[in-house]
Amino acid sequence: MEKDKKSEEKLVKSYVRYLKLERNYSANTLEAYRHDLDYLLTYCHREQKEPQELKLEDLQHFAATIHEQGIGPTSQARILSGVRSFYRYLLLDGYIEQDPTELLESPRIGEHLPEVLSTAEVDQLESSIDLSRAEGHRNRAIIEILFSCGLRVSELVNLHLSDLFLDEGFIRVLGKGSKERLVPISKRAVQELGFWFDDRKHMQIKPGEEDYVFLNRRGAHLTRTMILIMIKRQAEAAGIKKTISPHTLRHSFATALLEGGADLRVIQAMLGHEDISTTEIYTHIDTTTLREEVLQHHPRNISSHKNSSND
Repeated sequence: MEKDKKSEEKLVKSYVRYLKLERNYSANTLEAYRHDLDYLLTYCHREQKEPQELKLEDLQHFAATIHEQGIGPTSQARILSGVRSFYRYLLLDGYIEQDPTELLESPRIGEHLPEVLSTAEVDQLESSIDLSRAEGHRNRAIIEILFSCGLRVSELVNLHLSDLFLDEGFIRVLGKGSKERLVPISKRAVQELGFWFDDRKHMQIKPGEEDYVFLNRRGAHLTRTMILIMIKRQAEAAGIKKTISPHTLRHSFATALLEGGADLRVIQAMLGHEDISTTEIYTHIDTTTLREEVLQHHPRNISSHKNSSND
């Protein structure tokens, strides 16, 4: 039994190394894949089988067991996606001769748009910030960049001063898999950054943290958790009843672009999605809204807001 455990640990380490070196996945992504694999390994232990021994019917049973655990369809689909990735590696490295996941189906996920904020609600969120507080301008800049540029929160906390090309109107973003992309930045976001930089000049910054755009009171770069807490508290202060997170602002960015008539491939590039099917979730919006808003640009990038007339 001890030998089997060591063999399994060696296999998992090899798989994680493959994801890191060959697929160039970030630490957060590696952790997510490793966590998803734990579901499969737990199932294997219970069935007293090695992962390499599982057939399609075993994996269908495995899929049924995670469903019975009360795990939602989206999470089930993610877990099975991770399992498929693991078996592709096993096939690639010669552990198995045939991939048993080829015909494994994922649960159907209802087509719905994630929670989004309107431009007015983003304005409401920003207006509720107390600018007399030390972190006031910083928090406004954070919210504006998340909304205007559609960054992931991990991309925002790792944003460096050397990534800003404000005169050219772009920022450089290091996304998933260490892939770089250039994202346009609106004049409003540049303005908010300027206010934050005025405050930032007077801070005592810790050695090694000087190039980070966003810092906490102690002069160190922010964490994802800090930003999550800040946005939830700010939403409460603004009287916004929706359950929001930093990712909500990214969804709002994508939705605003689509409503403004942007091509789906453009949105895919701006969001840094490797697969356009990930971007396609934003097509499931009300067609009336599309008709009303088509040909308009992202609300932060237009000089004036035109009121639509009701005939």
